[in-house]
Amino acid sequence: MSGSGTTADDGDPLQTAVWRLRSRGCWTDAAALLEPHAAAPAGALQRTALLTERCVYTESGWAEADEALRAAEAVARSDEERGAAASERGYLAYASTLFGVRDRADEARSALGRAAALTAPTGRGRALLDFRRGLLAENVADAPQAALAAYRRAHEGAAAHGDTLLLSFTWRHLAGLALREGELAQARHGFTESLRIREELGYLIGTAPALAALADTEEEPAATRLRTEAARLVRLLKVPTWLAARLETPPATAV
Repeated sequence: MSGSGTTADDGDPLQTAVWRLRSRGCWTDAAALLEPHAAAPAGALQRTALLTERCVYTESGWAEADEALRAAEAVARSDEERGAAASERGYLAYASTLFGVRDRADEARSALGRAAALTAPTGRGRALLDFRRGLLAENVADAPQAALAAYRRAHEGAAAHGDTLLLSFTWRHLAGLALREGELAQARHGFTESLRIREELGYLIGTAPALAALADTEEEPAATRLRTEAARLVRLLKVPTWLAARLETPPATAV
């Protein structure tokens, strides 16, 4: 659900440390590492993205994410930076709407539209923006065809820019639409690719949702085996909270 981000492959010790914490659900600690860099647009935006991702996986921490977002908007100077901040606002507003915290659908649409006007069509941030517009179309507007077009653009952009983590999300959501249309083999392939990427990257917090999604395309006993492994990871990591209820695991707490 979260999209792209810096991974341990970047070679920067700070980014490697941030990724290791983020991938295990330690968003607060990861954000703390970025506090000395929060006066710079890149640091402020990354800190916002981390805290927003925490909201998505734990359904908590909304006020802190909003505060970080306002700080990122305040230091943005270029069109690219303002577009990235608008994309983060749109995603946070979308997540708030999706989880029933507060209806911010109009804010999400406006912010993502503003981001589209500010983000270069071939820029790295465009793929993530297209993905987020797909999420809004699918889960808020209930417009699967518009979502499909957006996810395909995001998938192509992620591949072109080598954004492997984002590819795990585009595979997953394209597969979800395929499953919705009864295209079982296509859905299974997409969910398998998403799971493979997340396991290779060590994106632990995203592994349980990938396992559970793949289980929906498998027959027994494979489906139960996948759901059991997903439940084990949720109990270990305590996230995502929305998956815990589905897998009938004990209530999860925020990281």
